[in-house]
Amino acid sequence: MRYALDISPAGELGHPRDMAELARAAEAAGWDGIFVEDYIVHPLAGETYDPWIALAAMALATERVALGIHVVALPRRRPQMVARQALTLDAISDGRFVLGVGSGDHTSVDFTAFDEERDLRRRAALLDDGLAAIDGLWSGDPFALQPPSRARPRIPVWVGGKLTARGPRERAARWDGACLYRAEPPDWVDVTPDDVRAMLERAAAVRGPDAPPYDVCVGGRQRLEDLDQEREYGAAIAAAGATWRAEFVPPNLPADELRRRVEAGPLRSD
Repeated sequence: MRYALDISPAGELGHPRDMAELARAAEAAGWDGIFVEDYIVHPLAGETYDPWIALAAMALATERVALGIHVVALPRRRPQMVARQALTLDAISDGRFVLGVGSGDHTSVDFTAFDEERDLRRRAALLDDGLAAIDGLWSGDPFALQPPSRARPRIPVWVGGKLTARGPRERAARWDGACLYRAEPPDWVDVTPDDVRAMLERAAAVRGPDAPPYDVCVGGRQRLEDLDQEREYGAAIAAAGATWRAEFVPPNLPADELRRRVEAGPLRSD
């Protein structure tokens, strides 16, 4: 199992220059990946920067860590632009980019203040249509964007959303990975080892025996104070087959504390 940071280009250290420095520090501290959130206005911090531009700076500052958006609210994005931006980050990072997608939080100001689609079923349809368009533009239907992806067989697509809802579960099983959650903050409920096994079994059934390896990323919350409990939980989800564990570091932390958490490195269970 690999370990990632969930951080945001927002707050005191949200500027792309600062995000590049944090990414360099995270790589030196032993993190395996860094995933950023996609907000126009972050709910925890007033200063908010563009995730794509931040990731470009982070890619140029690092050599090893996986980088991704966790997740793009695809219903409020033009899929052709997402396809192009993802390929550009794939090129800058030399194949280290992961595209996480979801329908977005309809309660966010990103939806409510900009007259975006808020109906859940309509947003789900827009998400599926957008994914189909991105996949087509990467694979050549109706034409392929150039340059081709450095990642093989393509840039990985992970699907987020609520694990307890059938739609996100089934959508995640059709793509390359799942970054699903059980309940949104403040009523957080951890994904269980049984959840991980169920996601892997469903993905195997949907994708078939010859499909590329499937990722299950578990995370979305801050590290608990009980480190023994955290290690036990990490070991349990790893044994169940989780391939990633992501730790959330809020953007509204004081800069020194945010840097400290990044530089402390991951809490490994192995």
